Amino acid sequence: MLATPAATGAAATPCQSAENSDLWFAERTADVEQAKALCRSCPVREACLAGALDRAEPWGVWGGEVFVDGVVVARKRGRGRPRKDEAAA
Repeated sequence: MLATPAATGAAATPCQSAENSDLWFAERTADVEQAKALCRSCPVREACLAGALDRAEPWGVWGGEVFVDGVVVARKRGRGRPRKDEAAA
């Protein structure tokens, strides 16, 4: 089990103190990018990512990385067809 800072008496991690915990499992690309940004300063980021890989998490933002179907991807695409004016990644 991951020993989070809150469990040891330190400040809570961004995902524990966020007003919207669904942010880490969002569908909208902007929300996913916001969750990734919040993870950047997290003191347990590396352990969180390692744990997610060990557990084969199916989806969400873990350790600042996006998981889709159990695989780390660079960016999560929104549902449906991409906009015509969106630059190709």
